[in-house]
Amino acid sequence: MKAIAAQPARTRNSMMAYAAGALVTLAFLIVQTLGAAARGAPDSFADLAQRLSPAVVNITTSTMVAGRNLPAMPRAPRGSPLEELFPDLFGPQGNGEERQRRASALGSGFIISADGYIVTNNHVIDGADEIQIELFDGGPLLDAKLIGTDEKTDIALLKVEAEAPLPFVAFGDSNVSRVGDWVLAIGNPLGQGFSVSAGIISARNRSLRGTYDDYIQTDAAINKGNSGGPLFDMDGNVIGVNTAIISPTGGSIGLGFAMSSNVVTKVVAQLKEYGETRRGWLGVQIQDVDEDIAEAVGLDSVKGALVSNVPEGPAKEAGILAGDIILNFDGKDVSDTRGLVRAVGNAEVGKAVRVVVFREGKTMTLKVTLGRREDAERDPVVPVVDEGDAGPSEREAMGMRFTALTGELRSQLGLDDSAKGVAVISVDESSDAFTKGLRAGDLISEVGQKPVTTPKDVTDALKAANDAGRKSILLLVHREGEPRFVALSLDD
Repeated sequence: MKAIAAQPARTRNSMMAYAAGALVTLAFLIVQTLGAAARGAPDSFADLAQRLSPAVVNITTSTMVAGRNLPAMPRAPRGSPLEELFPDLFGPQGNGEERQRRASALGSGFIISADGYIVTNNHVIDGADEIQIELFDGGPLLDAKLIGTDEKTDIALLKVEAEAPLPFVAFGDSNVSRVGDWVLAIGNPLGQGFSVSAGIISARNRSLRGTYDDYIQTDAAINKGNSGGPLFDMDGNVIGVNTAIISPTGGSIGLGFAMSSNVVTKVVAQLKEYGETRRGWLGVQIQDVDEDIAEAVGLDSVKGALVSNVPEGPAKEAGILAGDIILNFDGKDVSDTRGLVRAVGNAEVGKAVRVVVFREGKTMTLKVTLGRREDAERDPVVPVVDEGDAGPSEREAMGMRFTALTGELRSQLGLDDSAKGVAVISVDESSDAFTKGLRAGDLISEVGQKPVTTPKDVTDALKAANDAGRKSILLLVHREGEPRFVALSLDD
């Protein structure tokens, strides 16, 4: 230390500057190297494909279907030169009746355990009488037993018996995958046998048509026959099950979709244990909150899921009401209806959860014991409608003319005796109500989150909203038995 301190200042400064420069250069090289590793394509996918392919299988299914027989026709004589060219003419003759024929289909799957559990798509094996598995290394076809299916996520679980332990792959965490990450798809496209394609994740959290959709979008080539095959990350973990493509030609155009592993793993675990899914059920009909609805109810931002109806079930028993906005479910904030549906579906049946709702300008916490969605779907849903007294008059407001319900009007609108509210009999096409989709024949049961049974109830609610300085007001509208909330501008 003393020797260094005794050196001339110029020498010390030069040494310090050199050291600092070296550190900066080293840091720059490290950043460059890491950046190149993050952005660059792998030199080859060969090692990864060689390691993973033995766990991927081809799936062949066959189904007996009804087919129309050909009518009886004249037969050419045996031994005729036409026999080789038209063998059908020398086969069994039709009699005009329907007959059974066997249809087959091809798909992909992957082994998830050494004892022979296989994951694929439900649509690959749906309706099949026979399911056979072809392993990567060849050998005899293995007959597969169907353990269970889930139509909502298009997942099926199969089981085969083999003489020796089978190669298998593990699921990864799809939530840590990022747009731009490399992925590998292995499967049986167009019945051509085992095939590998590579690409990147081009989008995440895609929804196609299902309630529980959480698709990874990829530009890796996926074609018919790839369905049910795995989508791997670069660590060799399954992060998705290849399920669908969007294509005007029927072939890959770089828009492939794989159901994310974080959805699939929960489904597979339930199918393996129960042979069916067991999802949580809250028991509400919901819709998204938009800016108009948020303003109408006094919510400070667009968030949560608006409850439009509460049939008999867990939510009704816990005190949740139509018009409540669910902000938090079981400790997790709710951003929209899709997030709530997935959170409830992933929750354990019979679990008591806390639900935070926004009601009349305040938040409150309710405790709900969840039911089972599959049981609820088998039972009819009975809407709950508030009771009230009807009046005979007609009035106009917000570009609509509405009237109280009568027995004759209920009959005309196809409403039962329990229906309460006011009926819309005309809507001005230049009004906000028309733009928001209200039409003659709609039933309005609430205005400003208060039940209405007479036209005067409606105008009173409008006056109260105006007096409170509201710019919009919330209406609960029913059409063909389906309720929804609509926020209308009070400036109209």
